[in-house]
Amino acid sequence: MNVTDTSTSDVPFSTLADTVLERLTATYAAAADPERAAAMRAYMKDVAPFLGLTSPDRRTLSRAAEAGLPRPAEADCTAIALRCWRLPEREYQYFAVDYLRRHARVCTSGFLPVARHLVSTKPWWDTVDALAAHVVGGLVAADRKLTLDMDAWIGDEDLWIARTALLHQLRYKERTDTERLFAYCLRQSGHPDFFVRKAIGWCLREYAKTDPEAVREFLARERGRFAPLSVREALKNIGGA
Repeated sequence: MNVTDTSTSDVPFSTLADTVLERLTATYAAAADPERAAAMRAYMKDVAPFLGLTSPDRRTLSRAAEAGLPRPAEADCTAIALRCWRLPEREYQYFAVDYLRRHARVCTSGFLPVARHLVSTKPWWDTVDALAAHVVGGLVAADRKLTLDMDAWIGDEDLWIARTALLHQLRYKERTDTERLFAYCLRQSGHPDFFVRKAIGWCLREYAKTDPEAVREFLARERGRFAPLSVREALKNIGGA
């Protein structure tokens, strides 16, 4: 059974999560800016309400909330992420993503169902892309058996799950499974949604920094199957096929 079959309905007990959330909600709420929050919510297409914290202010407050606390275990990461995702304001999800990026190495393959839950809940590019490249990608790199889960995700009806599969190798460089990358792009080449088409171009453009000739040759053969957006993005830094 793939690890994506595991339930994520329960939040693990974590005294560290209790402390983090208590501090975080107090410091974030005290710094809220309702006027800025309204503008941020509109800019992010109403995916969630905002507190109105700028990124620099949010990171300063986050460091204060974490000051003096121990490094987390995987259960702590799970509890903090799931509890942040249950709070309405988007800044709490940003905190969770940043936290997971810093501590992703403590998470095992068993964290993948949690990552899937985060990707598919309140989904938008602002959280999905970082989770794909910095969390899911790290999990798969550490346990290559999880490529079977990515093979399932690329065909998922949820466009954000498919986008995550496309982007999970974004930081792999020379470690990229090129055959799988190209196969995933072809699998979703006819997808009607902008965010999937953009992701195709983005992952190819990123891999072109490592092997531009492979990307040129791939698109020379297959560009007729891709939307113009995907091709433009893929070739942006290396010229036409």
